[in-house]
Amino acid sequence: MDSKIFNSGATLAAYCAEEGLTIAEVMIRREADLREIETEQVLAEMYQALDVMHSSVRKGLTEKVESVSGLSGGEAMRLFQYGNKKSFSGPNTCRAAASAMAVVEVNAAMGRIVAAPTAGASGILPGVLIECGRDKGWTDAQLVQGLFTAGAVGMLFANNATISGAGGGCQAETGVAAAMAAAALVEISGGSPVQALDAAGMTIKNVLGLICDPVAGLVECPCIKRNALGAANAMICADMALAGITSLIPFDEVVTCMYKVGKDIRKEYRETAKGGLATTPTGKAVAARLKRITGSH
Repeated sequence: MDSKIFNSGATLAAYCAEEGLTIAEVMIRREADLREIETEQVLAEMYQALDVMHSSVRKGLTEKVESVSGLSGGEAMRLFQYGNKKSFSGPNTCRAAASAMAVVEVNAAMGRIVAAPTAGASGILPGVLIECGRDKGWTDAQLVQGLFTAGAVGMLFANNATISGAGGGCQAETGVAAAMAAAALVEISGGSPVQALDAAGMTIKNVLGLICDPVAGLVECPCIKRNALGAANAMICADMALAGITSLIPFDEVVTCMYKVGKDIRKEYRETAKGGLATTPTGKAVAARLKRITGSH
């Protein structure tokens, strides 16, 4: 089997088993082969992405960032500080959720982020990996391996379903981002490729059918808080997989199901700002106020 052409979770897991490799190692090999470059260059580029992730988390948690619309900014800092207290979700989960929110707040403030897999869901992967890495004492080298694992999972969703809110609702954005993060956590923790894919599948099952309903058409409400939810979802599903819990529905079937459900979601609930929270009285009022301020039509 050629590492360049794995096109499903099943073929990926089979290749990992054949070669005795992790998902991350297969993804690194694939990138180097497809692009005809050295492994060192592939790794160097991922380290650059990790640097941007570190910076965006740090900026969102330590600086007062505010979006152009004024709808977001500062909430990540408040949650992170609260997470040091006796939070219901526990300090690690709370801080990971805050770190995820921090990145999306930076995005809304026109800052530099890594779209993983999209800008609207850009906080989940870095928030989870960086906070869990801090808690577990993981090195950047381990985090980079996790990013390659996440990349492989994200690629499978992109190729076999969608990672677009307009195409499949928020399940395809924050859902896929959480699936990527869950798989990464499992592999960094020593779990098998099959366990990583189980974690990814369970993560999507938890948010199957989640709509995309941005208030005023902006990637702020409810997107930022859904990144917090995605972080918690990823961590819980990683824990379940590492505990030996399996996904009754195989990963590839979950991907196919998510795509079908996404296509069935009414257009109003797929990033049009014409359904869901965007059409509540407050949502409409916010949109009208921003139109008056910007003079847009």
